Amino acid sequence: MRLDEIPEIARLSVAERILLLEDLWDSIASEPSSVPVPQSHQAELDRRLTAYEKAPGSLLTLEELRQRIETSR
Repeated sequence: MRLDEIPEIARLSVAERILLLEDLWDSIASEPSSVPVPQSHQAELDRRLTAYEKAPGSLLTLEELRQRIETSR
């Protein structure tokens, strides 16, 4: 479905479209099992969980993460 297929939406103000988008997102989020997870995402999650289980102490603290981000800028 495209925006031009529903002209009423195109006539809404930006603020109204944002509210509509929020309502749409909430309706999707209320049914998480109906949103498919791509296999590549599941594989990455599995990889990260396995890495964590092997070395749970290797995670960064929030402060360490912030420092890395600031250093890389």
